[in-house]
Amino acid sequence: MEKETTQPADSPESKDGGGADPQGAQAGEAQTGEAQTGEAQTGEAQTDEGQTGEAQTGEAQELPIEERLKKAEEETQRYLDNWRRAEADLQNVKRRAEQDRTESARYAGASLIINILPIVDDFERAFQSLDSHVAGMTWFDGVRLIYRKLLALLESAGVQPIKTEGETFDPKFHEAVAHAEGEENKVISEVQRGYLLHDRVLRPAMVVVGKGSGDEEKKETEGEPANG
Repeated sequence: MEKETTQPADSPESKDGGGADPQGAQAGEAQTGEAQTGEAQTGEAQTDEGQTGEAQTGEAQELPIEERLKKAEEETQRYLDNWRRAEADLQNVKRRAEQDRTESARYAGASLIINILPIVDDFERAFQSLDSHVAGMTWFDGVRLIYRKLLALLESAGVQPIKTEGETFDPKFHEAVAHAEGEENKVISEVQRGYLLHDRVLRPAMVVVGKGSGDEEKKETEGEPANG
């Protein structure tokens, strides 16, 4: 008969997968230590980066403040300039308004005076057409007195007659209705009197203007060389 081979029963250690390896345990502990060291270094690096970021953030915060201050100064100067311009415009408006009021008061009666001037013309034409024997009558003296009072009233309002005879023709004050022999561009006679209200023309004077004498024209013609 063959002998049965008896195998020893598995020990508890063999059932559990064998005994622990001392070298593997030490290697695991070493790796764990390295991992912890890496984490510590990473934390220190992150801390350094955080400090560097805070420093950069502080510098970045200081720069906008300077820029904001500069912008605030520029805006302040712009507001000041705008205020000064507005103040100057307001003063100009006030000055123009005051000038307009002054001129309105100064020339307020211009339309009335213009309507009175034909009456003055009628008085003057009547005086020129009267016979000489009427000039000494009492009623005529009364009419002349009314005429003089009317002229004084116009003069007190700032009305003045425009100078004509012997003056150089000026289209701003004179209106030429005819030309006659006489000194060139000089007013020879007055057809209708013109008037000023202060420095403004109410009505230009109607005048006759000289065109040069016949002798002067003849001399000029004789002085020209004959053609041919």
